[in-house]
Amino acid sequence: MAYYSIQWKKSAVKELQKIAKQVIPDIVEAVNALAVDPLPLGSKKIRGSLQTYRISKGDYRIIYSIEEYRLVVQVITVGHRKDIYQKFNP
Repeated sequence: MAYYSIQWKKSAVKELQKIAKQVIPDIVEAVNALAVDPLPLGSKKIRGSLQTYRISKGDYRIIYSIEEYRLVVQVITVGHRKDIYQKFNP
């Protein structure tokens, strides 16, 4: 079984730092789990994009892309569900 490497965009790291401190470990754990299974149960494809997906962690969303040929999962952005989609344009 091949493991994917996880890459965070700088903007995603900045967004993560703005989130409530008690939620950050859960989000990081969910992202790290993508290394084993980049399409976990509950992941949804973002409309209008080829390889971009989202997963939910409570009220927060993690938007990421998968590069199958390089075995890379890139975290694009992280944020609260009420405003994450306004920030992200595929």
